[in-house]
Amino acid sequence: MLDILQAPDHVAAFRITGTLTEPDFDRLIAEIEAKLERHEKLGILADLTDFEDMTFRAGLKDARYGFGKILQWHRFPREAVVTDKGWIETLVAIASPLVPFVEVRSFKPGAFDAALAWASEIEGGPAA
Repeated sequence: MLDILQAPDHVAAFRITGTLTEPDFDRLIAEIEAKLERHEKLGILADLTDFEDMTFRAGLKDARYGFGKILQWHRFPREAVVTDKGWIETLVAIASPLVPFVEVRSFKPGAFDAALAWASEIEGGPAA
């Protein structure tokens, strides 16, 4: 399930609980694309504290969207992941140095506000 969270307009913030489905992913992408129309750069915040899995079709869409944006990765300079799951923290630690132009950092659930603040601090701020 996907919840779109309150955040500054130059931040796309989501909470994913349980299993992410294809319709959930479609909503997530629609939110990101709408914000990209208004801002050159976006911070991303994904609260995955209660995330369990994603459907195969959602996973395919995720991969397709991510690779389809490869020439625009510079538009997502900071991605904050809130989690208490070690395997997600490990993926974040591995991915961060491998994704050009993007800083990815994990935060514990108690540091949600810090994660949102960090994701918001992108070059250009709200005018980004």
